[in-house]
Amino acid sequence: CYTSTLMVTRVVNHRRFSATVSVADTSQRSISKYRCVIRSDGGSGVSNYAELIVKEPPTPIAPPELLAVGATYLWIKPNANSIIGDGPIILKEVEYRTTTGNWAETHIVDSPNYKLWHLDPDVEYEIRVLLTRPGEGGTGPPGPPLTTRTKCADPVHGPQNVEVVDIRSRQLTLQWEPFGYAVTRCHSYNLTVQYQYVFNQQKFEAEELIQTSSHYTLRGLRPFMTIRLRLALSNPEGKMESEELVVQTEEDVPGPVPLESIQGGPFEEKIYVQWKPPNETNGIITLYEITYKAVGSLDPSADLSSQRGKVFKLRNETHHLFVGLYPGTTYSFTIKASTVKGFGPPITTRIATKISAPSMPEYDTDSPLNETDTTITVMLNPSTCPSRSQFTVGDNKTYNGYWNAPLSPLKSYSIYFQALSKANGETKINCVRLATKGASTQNSNAVEPEKQVDSTVKMAGVIAGLLMFVIILLGAMLTIKRRKLAKKQKETQTSTQREMGPVAASDKTSAKLSAVHNEEAFSSSCQDVNGFSKFNLLAEREWNSQIGESLFCLPVFKTDSSHGEMTQPTLTIQTHPYRSCEPVEMSYPRGQFQPAIRVADLLQHITQMKRGQGYGFKEEYEALPEGQTASWDTAKEDENRNKNRYGNIISYDHSRVRLQLLDGDPHSDYINANYIDVRCPFVFSVAPGPMQETVKDFWRMIWQENSASVVMVTNLVEVGRVKCVRYWPDDTEVYGDIKVTLIETEPLAEYVIRTFTVQKKGYHEIREIRQFHFTSWPDHGVPCYATGLLGFVRQVKFLNPPEAGPIVVHCSAGAGRTGCFIAIDIMLDMAENEGVVDIFNCVRELRSQRVNLVQTEEQYVFVHDAILEACLCGNTAIPVCEFRSIYYNISRLDPQTNSSQIKDEFQTLNIVTPRVRPEDCSIGLLPRNHDKNRCMDVLPLDRCLPFLISVDGESSNYINAALMDSHKQPAAFIVTQHPLPNTVADFWRLVFDYNCSSVVMLNEMDAAQLCMQYWPEKTSCCYGPIQVEFVSADIDEDIINRIFRICNMARPQDGYRIVQHLQYIGWPAYRDTPPSKRSLLKVVRRLEKWQEQYDGRDGRTVVHCLNGGGRSGTFCAICSVCEMIQQQNIIDVFHIVKTLRNNKSNMVESLEQYKFVYEVALEYLSSF
Repeated sequence: CYTSTLMVTRVVNHRRFSATVSVADTSQRSISKYRCVIRSDGGSGVSNYAELIVKEPPTPIAPPELLAVGATYLWIKPNANSIIGDGPIILKEVEYRTTTGNWAETHIVDSPNYKLWHLDPDVEYEIRVLLTRPGEGGTGPPGPPLTTRTKCADPVHGPQNVEVVDIRSRQLTLQWEPFGYAVTRCHSYNLTVQYQYVFNQQKFEAEELIQTSSHYTLRGLRPFMTIRLRLALSNPEGKMESEELVVQTEEDVPGPVPLESIQGGPFEEKIYVQWKPPNETNGIITLYEITYKAVGSLDPSADLSSQRGKVFKLRNETHHLFVGLYPGTTYSFTIKASTVKGFGPPITTRIATKISAPSMPEYDTDSPLNETDTTITVMLNPSTCPSRSQFTVGDNKTYNGYWNAPLSPLKSYSIYFQALSKANGETKINCVRLATKGASTQNSNAVEPEKQVDSTVKMAGVIAGLLMFVIILLGAMLTIKRRKLAKKQKETQTSTQREMGPVAASDKTSAKLSAVHNEEAFSSSCQDVNGFSKFNLLAEREWNSQIGESLFCLPVFKTDSSHGEMTQPTLTIQTHPYRSCEPVEMSYPRGQFQPAIRVADLLQHITQMKRGQGYGFKEEYEALPEGQTASWDTAKEDENRNKNRYGNIISYDHSRVRLQLLDGDPHSDYINANYIDVRCPFVFSVAPGPMQETVKDFWRMIWQENSASVVMVTNLVEVGRVKCVRYWPDDTEVYGDIKVTLIETEPLAEYVIRTFTVQKKGYHEIREIRQFHFTSWPDHGVPCYATGLLGFVRQVKFLNPPEAGPIVVHCSAGAGRTGCFIAIDIMLDMAENEGVVDIFNCVRELRSQRVNLVQTEEQYVFVHDAILEACLCGNTAIPVCEFRSIYYNISRLDPQTNSSQIKDEFQTLNIVTPRVRPEDCSIGLLPRNHDKNRCMDVLPLDRCLPFLISVDGESSNYINAALMDSHKQPAAFIVTQHPLPNTVADFWRLVFDYNCSSVVMLNEMDAAQLCMQYWPEKTSCCYGPIQVEFVSADIDEDIINRIFRICNMARPQDGYRIVQHLQYIGWPAYRDTPPSKRSLLKVVRRLEKWQEQYDGRDGRTVVHCLNGGGRSGTFCAICSVCEMIQQQNIIDVFHIVKTLRNNKSNMVESLEQYKFVYEVALEYLSSF
């Protein structure tokens, strides 16, 4: 029975009224029929029965289904079809929360699948579904939960502020800024230290897992080694590394001297000891200590107590001659090396002196004891006999098998007493004359020796005579041979000088002989009285001969003054310094075949030649000698064919580079390379791009010629064809007997400078070689403009040491591009020194030394255009140290002309800025693209367009934008206009497609000019296929910095990208330049910092103003100037703006903007 109070709502008549009743806490058991009973003083009444129907709110039976997992999202299927309770379902909601949190968030679901956004990486979430039916209380309880975890995301950045706080010989301690989940974006991560020894024979890398949070000690390192190290923060999804540190461990005591390297040259009373440095020097060896003492002697009576001592030798003295020693005595030598940290462990070896011949007492040779015609008696006093004894020579007796024959009265005799020492297989003999016997003057009947004896003596005399004759004959042959060798070498030298041409013949530089590695030479000999057992020891000397007239091998002989003996010759290689040539006459008659052109007339000459009316560049180029003009027999030999990349571009015999022979191989001197000596001898060596078979020869040539610069004017692969093999290492590589180590790579927009150290086996010298790799030469034709190549040529000239050998220049064949580089370099010098250029005769002379240099008519015209641009523009680079004073001078107004040098420079810039033709920007002129351009006056060039990749319906892939180089990165900037209402989607497609990490906005928003806001505020928005989500914003004076997260909704698997948007509000619309240089520099610094932290300088930067012109160009120029100051310590505003204008003619539009770039450079220098 249920009782409730009626609520009267309406009176029908005096007998009827209607009322409602509320039934609370209903359930399925509440389903029944109900009626109302009323009692009053006037009576009672009963209503009809009404049936109560209870509907149960719906609840899903199954948890949501997980479809996909990302770092910040979850794709789920609600699974709302199978429910408990009653329908119909009018609302589906997803409720989710972290399993460890107290908050919950609910989203309405209106599709079969749903994506939960903005989740945190590596966090466990609990997801439930709520269903609602019509009516009050129609929302059922949450369904069963789906518990899942998001993936980890890439770390935000690598460890920061990494520094080495303690360095020791075998360990170092790192410290870095602590970080947490906000950086790792994953609860499971690894922090490792990666390190690599720089100058090791083999690349050695290692990793160690770090457990601590902010510091770590790396142990077990090698002393005194340069180490590259960095920290790597990694999780299952990615890895971010810190900046690389280069440190050097401290020195330690060295290891032992290698025992097998200790060699001794024993004599009777001295020992020459030499050794090698320890295998583990662990620093710089400063000293060697050698302790020696006698440990035993073959002479029992020898007093060895004084035979000990200690000597010290400097680091480069790994040998010593110990004198005053006893013969036949064994000495122990203990050697140990020292660094600044002290001495290392000793190593001991034993060396024995040679035995000496016995010492003999003095005898009186004038008074024998007795003398007859056939005998003579002498007194003997040997040390092994207890007393003196007599002996008669010629007594006709036999002693131990030896017959003591009678002496001949008719002959003279000398009587010798010989003593012998023997030990360890060595025998030494000494003699002393005891007496002499003269021949008798009277006839004698004495018995003559037997004929057999006389025959034996005669035979011995004959043999001795024959031996003497053979010795004399061999000596004569050796002398003749040496004379012939010297004559042949002299002839070779003369021949080589003759082949080097008129330039070498005119150079009268005297020969200089300088020692490269000069060790103390020691020579000694020891022989017994019979001339046996001679010993010589001589340390080698190596010499380099510097002779300016020719390249040849010079034998150097050293004669020992005491013994007159000549050591083996050592070959030395002629080096040719790359001279800083004074203005000299060319080696060919200037103007002989075509007249030289005055610099002042060059523009008019080139204009007339391009018109080609009657006689133009085509006819002039065809007048050049083409193909082979000299013999190349050596290059055609079968043994050398595989050393030529192309069979028709090979070396002429008269100018080819001759390598030093290897192991006597007569063909090992060939390399496909020629000397080029138009200005002065051996300024250039020209070669094709090395092949796998010639890489070792290439490095041999660089070492032999003492070259310090290698110019590469090709890419490794062009149009799918290999043009040159990679002949340099990523770290360290050995090519034959030459070790090459890469120590620095400096990438710039149009070329790369790599610096190597090079060391040859057996030489202590370490040389530094730079490779200048020009990467911007197009696959076909020539560069559009010579601006970049001119800067490249000047940089090579500036960095090449004046004392270095020839500059090695190569492209693929060593002909076309190589010839362009050399011709431009030579003509720049001629224009500067003589005021004329003579390109035709220069190329003609180049081709006389190597076939087809400057290979096509197009390249020939390009050389002219390059020289013209150089003459018009000049060299405008200013060293940083001189910039302030020079800028003030060029800014000073000349009262007579009412102009300044900087104004003239800007006018020159306007003159040399390329004029744009309609065919150059044909894509922007297409009718379908008209509405995408703010103005039709300045359109982007077709060759500079960034075509859009993301698909957006029927929209074209055109956007009014141009790719621009910075100083050190090609296509670093994309300059564009402020987006129009119909191009906002194209703008964000551009940002996404070209991996742009920053957007710089330099104009104000103005509805009158359709400059509207193109980004979302505090939310996300889709522009075409690109979703742009607001992340954060901050304001710093004149800069509003926004962070957006963008993704392509058509390709969600590509993930998202983080973009920084820098809006510069300090540049009023009515001014050509902003009022504050400092605030604009702050934008540049923010941009640099973001690129370093977020994308490692790989991402591009979109720069826009109203029309993508003056303001954008000024900003790009300022960024490039800052990079140039950081990398090269020079400032060349003209070159930077000229490079920008080559791609878009309205970059830096006004003189005020041009001056502003200079002024910002001054402000930037003042900040250091």
